Amino acid sequence: MKIVRFAATRRITRFDSHGATIGGIARCRGDVRLSLVALEPGGAIGLHEAVSPQLLLVVDGAGRVRSGNNAAVAIAAGEGVLWQAGELHETTTERGLGAIVVEGSSLELL
Repeated sequence: MKIVRFAATRRITRFDSHGATIGGIARCRGDVRLSLVALEPGGAIGLHEAVSPQLLLVVDGAGRVRSGNNAAVAIAAGEGVLWQAGELHETTTERGLGAIVVEGSSLELL
């Protein structure tokens, strides 16, 4: 499990753009799947094995993530976690959490 932070920090100035920033997160190869996850207060995605590399990017709320038998780690909006294929992992929240999940045959953090 690798905790990542993400933020839009680089200004976009091309194409008459203004008031816009961007921040790279990951590069994907092969088949890629994007999903939206919403956990209600007290919700959980139980311990299970990642089928492929999986990046969970928290965009709202906060929770805790863990890998295998390791202790849970706090995570909040603007942070993410990368799990490798085959890694057991779990996500829980006390007050609710919204996230984008990116799954692909190859994920490389930028």
